[in-house]
Formats: sequence, structure tokens, C-alpha cells
Amino acid sequence: MAEIAYRLEQKRRILGAFPGPKSAALNERRKSVVAGGVASSVPVYVADADGGIITDVDGNSFIDLGSGIAVTTVGASDANVVEAVQEQVAHFTHTCFMVTPYEGYVEVAEELAKLTPGDHEKRSVLFNSGAEAVENAIKVARLATGRDAVVAFDHAYHGRTNLTMALTAKAMPYKTNFGPFAPEIYRVPMSYPYREEAEIKGEDAARRAITMIEKQIGAESVAAILIEPIQGEGGFIVPAEGFLPTLVAWAKEKGIVFIADEVQSGFCRTGAWFASEHEGIVPDIITMAKGIGGGLPLSAITGRADLLDAVHPGGLGGTYGGNPVACAASLAAIKTMKDHNLVGRAQHIEKVVTERVTALAGELGAAGIIGEFRGRGAMLAIELVKPGTGNTTKEPNAEAAKAIAAACLAAGVVILTCGTYGNVIRLLPPLVIGDDLLNDGLDVLVDAIRAAA
Repeated sequence: MAEIAYRLEQKRRILGAFPGPKSAALNERRKSVVAGGVASSVPVYVADADGGIITDVDGNSFIDLGSGIAVTTVGASDANVVEAVQEQVAHFTHTCFMVTPYEGYVEVAEELAKLTPGDHEKRSVLFNSGAEAVENAIKVARLATGRDAVVAFDHAYHGRTNLTMALTAKAMPYKTNFGPFAPEIYRVPMSYPYREEAEIKGEDAARRAITMIEKQIGAESVAAILIEPIQGEGGFIVPAEGFLPTLVAWAKEKGIVFIADEVQSGFCRTGAWFASEHEGIVPDIITMAKGIGGGLPLSAITGRADLLDAVHPGGLGGTYGGNPVACAASLAAIKTMKDHNLVGRAQHIEKVVTERVTALAGELGAAGIIGEFRGRGAMLAIELVKPGTGNTTKEPNAEAAKAIAAACLAAGVVILTCGTYGNVIRLLPPLVIGDDLLNDGLDVLVDAIRAAA
């Protein structure tokens, strides 16, 4: 990674008990005006952020190992993004691409055509959120195929809108009491190597899912298969090798649109531009958000030209989709990713974290609370189990995940949890984080895991 000039000092600093008085006061104001259904996992209010550091309104500095859930890949105030946004804002903040278009939208689509897997002719549409991207990918697949059924997977997360809630597997907090949901959504088993009842090859796990589709739905009724190449909220689950290619080959044979949801895994996060590249698959459509916008709201679908061009004029779009300021931020973020080789940086982060966590797992032993360490690049997870279960019962240990996250926060490190069972620590550091800061954060995490064990 080329040298980065950080605006904030890249050091952890805790001044005292928190939340401090300013954060506490803001939280009281929040209670009277912000809906209770919006939850925040960290009880401090941000004043500034840069590189791998978040500073709160009381002057504490925290190491950021969450990146706003994989959004601030290039940092929360990347110089290229800041400059591009300021320049764009000085000219116009909005015109609506569907009314009076502008070059930035076209430039982003050109970049996506080059960066996404496959050398086929591509088209893109820009939106605001990952859920919007997923919904529109489904719209395209249904129109292009003339079919209705959509296949999703166990442990999947695809969003909080009505259709994407139906696609999401986990009930609480995402689906409970929010139904009824959109119809013609079917769920099949995921390849989850750590939690398979018996070891199963990726190809066989794919055939298991395919058999269920053929028997319970019928291939001729399926418009799309939708899958995260590495599942996010479900626990950073990396399917067994061969699972994805087998599904892609079958979908192609049956005329089913294969949609890769790369909302969390895209844009250098896994040590490749897109996680699909790790097994060489070429999706028909890719959905993107989070890292694409440099911190601004932007999402996209990029796919085969024949699929997206099948939609009638006016069938895709939205008032704010591809906002000019967000497009400027996206182009600048992509420039930073290229200039600093953040693909390579993610690979380096994987090596650093892997060395630390595998050493700790060895220290704790097979009966320790680390059930599995997995992931790719800077999208890494530690699945926690009850002490003594190890690789036998694999009983989920959500209590340890909560305790570790709390201990890390108390020491000045922000980490996230996830997983169907709430027992997974997920690590998503900004790819521009320096090694000294990363290792300091890992020191805190390792100590917290030891204490929980």
C-alpha cells in the first residue's frame, strides 16, 4: 500500500468512562425524536473519522474494525472522495438522471463494466441501497425469463424491504411481525462447512440444493438464484469449494439468472474486486452497494446486456438513483482503491489477522471457544462456541460474542457481531488501516477472547 497521509492521529485513546457527557446528552435528545426501532451497537456519538480511527464528541479515539458495516473501505474521509464531493457539490447536487442526465453516472457504469467479472457486454443501473439493488435485479430476472420463482439460501441476508425481507433468512430482528412477505421466494440449504452434519464436498452440497429446487419448485419456474458468494450477516460463511461453480453451471443450463449479491463482499473487501472471482464464477447479474460509494449512498446492478436491455424504458430507475454527488464519490473511491492497491492490502490484512487468530486458537486448544476462523481478505470471522464443545457439539456461544464486543469497546476498539446464532465476531477494518493500528486492535481483541475463554 502506498503511503497515506492521515488527517487524524492513528492512535487509540480512551479518556475515561463512556459514554461521556456529550454523548450521553445526545442520547437523551435522541430518545425524544428518533424511533426506538433504530438501534445502535456503540453508545458514543461520532465527531470525526479518518483512516482506521473514529473520534467521539467527548474526545475518545476508537480503532475501527467495522467500517460502518463494510462501507468505509477507503476510510471515512478519504482525501480523493472529499475533494471529488466538494467539487461536485459546487456545481449541482441533483437533477435526476431520468430527467437531465450527467456524465458521472455514465462514468460509474463504465467502471463497473470493466471491474466486474466476465468479458461479455454489460449494462448497469444505479440506485441508493443494497436492498434496492437486489429488488431490481429480481425485477430484471423475472421480466427477462418470464418466470416468477426466486431461490435464496439458508443464513442469507439481502435487506429490510418487503421483498428483501422475504429473501433474508433470519427472523429476529429483520422479519419478526413485519409480514406478510412477497410471494414466490423459496429457500434451500447453504454450504456451511463448519456446521454440516457430515463433511460434504461443495459440488455435492450444490447438488443437494439443486435436487430440492427441482423437486419442490421445478427448474422451469425459477427466474433467479440469488446468493452471497460469502454470506454477510449470516456469519461470513464461505461455501465449500465447488459449490458456487456447480450452481452457476446448472443455472446456465436451465436458463436461470444467477445473481451474486456482492453488497458486502465487493470492491476489494475479500482480496479481489469481487468475491465471485475467487472461484472464477461469472454471475449474470451482480448487486453492489456499501464500498462502491466511498461512504455515500450508492448501489448498482451490473449484468448481461441482453438481460438489462430487455426491460422497457422507464422500468428501472428512481429519483435519487445514481445521485451526482454519490457518483463523484464512487469514482474517487475507486481511484483510491487502484492507487493504493487495496486488493493487495486486503490480502495482507488477511495474513496479519490469520496469524494472530490461529495462534490464539492453538493456545486455547480444541476445547476452547474458537470454533472456526474463516473468511477472505478483510472480511473475516471468528465463530464462537461453548467451552469444551470445540468441534463436537459446536454449540453457539452468543454470550461470548457480546462479552468480547463489549470488552473491546471498553478498551477503545469497535468490532461487530453477526451470524444466524449471534455467535460470530466479524472483522471488517478499513483497507487503509495501518499495520500498527491493526495490530493494536488485534491485541485488544485477543485479550478479550482470552478473558471470555
